[in-house]
Amino acid sequence: MFGGLGMTELIVILVIVMVIFGAGKLPEVGSALGKGIKNFKSSMTDSQSDKSAKGDIEDKNKMDPH
Repeated sequence: MFGGLGMTELIVILVIVMVIFGAGKLPEVGSALGKGIKNFKSSMTDSQSDKSAKGDIEDKNKMDPH
């Protein structure tokens, strides 16, 4: 299912998280986790576009005989 985790394992993990954080804090934890993942993906995309732009500049400099 999720990288080798079955339904039983996911339920156990959810129960442990609920015991540690409490049912009231669960939405906040989920929101923070979602924002963290979104920021990470955004950073990775920005990093790849920066590398691409740098490669384009280097290619242009190789073609320009100055």
